[in-house]
Amino acid sequence: MKDYIDGFAFPILESQLNLYKEIVQDVALIWKSYGAISYKEYVSNELSIEGTLSFKDLLEANENECIIFGWLVFESKKVRDLAHEAVAKDPKMHQIVAPLFDENHPIFKPERMAFGGFSGFI
Repeated sequence: MKDYIDGFAFPILESQLNLYKEIVQDVALIWKSYGAISYKEYVSNELSIEGTLSFKDLLEANENECIIFGWLVFESKKVRDLAHEAVAKDPKMHQIVAPLFDENHPIFKPERMAFGGFSGFI
């Protein structure tokens, strides 16, 4: 199995979900234009199963926050690495995500995100 994914999870204020969704729909299109086969994000609705560490605890989310869990699928790690380089240089991407990092009202805080790249296993 040679496909590769980037996975991520982070807390976000529930009150910011609609604005975040508007922004990330365009973000997904950019990632796909650089080789992502699929871009998915989901919002939490069940985070407690007895005997496990919840995402809410893991990410130290507040009561007014929910968790976004997502992943991007790539044909290979090489395609993923090239996509990361291209997206980082894309001026349109910087323009689209700028509202997420507004100094007065940041929607997204990268330091609170769990992230990793994963090779196919089974």
